[in-house]
Amino acid sequence: MLIDYSITGFLAELKSDSPAPGGGSAAALVGAIGAALGIMVGNLTISSAKYEAVHEESRKLALDLEECLAALEQDIDKDTAAFTQVMKVYKLPKSTDEEKRMRSQAIQEALKAASNLPFEVAKACLNVLELSERMLSIGNVNAASDAAVAGRMAQAAMWSAIYNVRINLGSIKDTDFVSDMKGKVEGIVARSEVLMAQLVKIADEKI
Repeated sequence: MLIDYSITGFLAELKSDSPAPGGGSAAALVGAIGAALGIMVGNLTISSAKYEAVHEESRKLALDLEECLAALEQDIDKDTAAFTQVMKVYKLPKSTDEEKRMRSQAIQEALKAASNLPFEVAKACLNVLELSERMLSIGNVNAASDAAVAGRMAQAAMWSAIYNVRINLGSIKDTDFVSDMKGKVEGIVARSEVLMAQLVKIADEKI
């Protein structure tokens, strides 16, 4: 599994001529790194008596980030599996009309799955951004840069996942599915812009 690779091993796999892992798995990894950084800030806040007043909230934020981290760790491999399935169904036989019909149906199902997965990554990264923004606001000021980086990485990972959603939507024939997914993506983007503006403002004040 990719999650068990060393950093150099993962990068070697990523730069190879194989199309998977690709941007989707990279997005999940970056989001996971952001979550881990946010957790670190929480731990540094909880371990300091100076921030006793926010220990309880910091602990809750860290626990929520742990949930995001666990999900994103799994998504590193899930995204590659989803893309691999897309490539697999494109190789199905298409000699007869029935084979063509079954192949087309399988492709559409695989493309939907390959859209849903990065959408879940984008949602998780939005959560990491929101939690990091709050952690930056109340957390140990000595780790303010780490909280800001956590938010920045979460936003970058979110957009990376969204690009992977969008590229798959272009090949999906189910207009209702496409319209619904586009609407949900727009909602994520709008929320992220608000959170990012808040994070930048707080970071500029503290760093």
